[in-house]
Amino acid sequence: MAKKADRKPDRTIVATNRKARHNYSILDTYEAGVVLQGTEVKSLREGHASLADAFATVDDGEIWLRNLHIPEYHHGTWTNHAPRRNRKLLLHRSQIDTLVGKIRDGNLTLVPLSLYFTDGKVKVELALARGKQAHDKRQDLARRDAEREVIRELGRRAKGKF
Repeated sequence: MAKKADRKPDRTIVATNRKARHNYSILDTYEAGVVLQGTEVKSLREGHASLADAFATVDDGEIWLRNLHIPEYHHGTWTNHAPRRNRKLLLHRSQIDTLVGKIRDGNLTLVPLSLYFTDGKVKVELALARGKQAHDKRQDLARRDAEREVIRELGRRAKGKF
């Protein structure tokens, strides 16, 4: 029987924020638990969620995830949840204190990158990020295109096609 420390955690991704890495430069990432209601978890298990407009804020020493869209559970009753309610994130106090200090010092924000299940618990990958300006985005696209072209050319040379 494998011990918990020996085995690799099972990670089922529910939603990703694909625009986050394009619009922000990621400085640091954190894994946080999410406080959810029962129908929210059932809806997430079906793979329904959207991180498109989501962001995190710090209010009174607590971190809240805002604008995360989890649609209502279709088998739910009158106890169904509100789709865009604010959800509390669970982090250690030391992590919250460092995040508060970094956000207050610089022009930084908290952006969720992905929402996933780990060992049956819902987690969110939260990034401490700085917003990119238009010229930064263009430079990143140009650099990515150049790298792609170099790899293509190396593949052609390796195959003997000049």
